[in-house]
Amino acid sequence: MFTGEFEHSVDSKNRIFVPAKFREELGESFIVSRDLRGARLKIFSLEGWQDYIAPILEQERKISEKAMRYLHRNAVQVSPDSQGRILLTRELLAYAEIEKSAVIVGCSTYAEIWSIENWKAELESESTEDIRLELERFGL
Repeated sequence: MFTGEFEHSVDSKNRIFVPAKFREELGESFIVSRDLRGARLKIFSLEGWQDYIAPILEQERKISEKAMRYLHRNAVQVSPDSQGRILLTRELLAYAEIEKSAVIVGCSTYAEIWSIENWKAELESESTEDIRLELERFGL
């Protein structure tokens, strides 16, 4: 399970350190993709990625092919180097608006990579009361 929040720099070669506890969960190779709902990236284990795209594969082929093309065209399968860094493409970094600093956030079955600026803005706009009400609606 992915939990926690970690701030890391992106080096001049577009590499970012992935926390050791996340690497243990992700395995030797994993997927980094654009998030469909905003300027951030998602990190999935290979199994998690298959679970994520499984509902798409059940759709009509005309729909599933477009969706798969969109999801896969900028996604990358990465393997951390000996220092725990992964290489992100320029396209992924640009999509997530990441220049120097990034935050990696655990989200249970996947993790997200945010630019530090977008992450701070997200936290500032977050309403604890709204989240509490939603969680209560879910029965928590």
